[in-house]
Amino acid sequence: MAARKARRTTRAAPLARSRKKKTPTPRKKPSTRTRAAGRQIERRRNKQETLRLRSIEPSFTVSNLERSVHFYSDVLGFVVGERFTDAHGVLQGVRLKAGICQLGLSQDDWAKGRDRERGVAVRVWCTTAQDIDALAARVADGGGGGRITQAPSDEPWGGRSLSVDDPDGFHLTIYRP
Repeated sequence: MAARKARRTTRAAPLARSRKKKTPTPRKKPSTRTRAAGRQIERRRNKQETLRLRSIEPSFTVSNLERSVHFYSDVLGFVVGERFTDAHGVLQGVRLKAGICQLGLSQDDWAKGRDRERGVAVRVWCTTAQDIDALAARVADGGGGGRITQAPSDEPWGGRSLSVDDPDGFHLTIYRP
């Protein structure tokens, strides 16, 4: 059986406590915790909230939109979700879908010159449940201006990956865990 708390019989005790001078409690330093590797991480108290995304949708500016749409849809297997045209009905961009992921492609307006490089230092890492070797065969047979830059290979941490460059040189690594 649980013991009952004794009732107070006088009301003077709470009043006496409230008249007491309160001493300020010293501020605690941010607490830390230790990871298995021995590194310490500071807890994020009183700091700005971190960004929590639900999706991310990259968009590439390409030199030939029709060629890129062919590569991404007919060769890789993306589906064209939306088409964006100008006032004259000329195609200016598309939003491609693959599963729950989306990728935007837009036609370059050549404002920065026709000879500028695209895709330099840009790699998009994609995860799939599909057969990487079958996808590599589709890219090799499909043409469309894309090329395999790393044949299907097993990763040291597990899984299998394939690296492909699109017609403008944007790098895609497609990985299957």
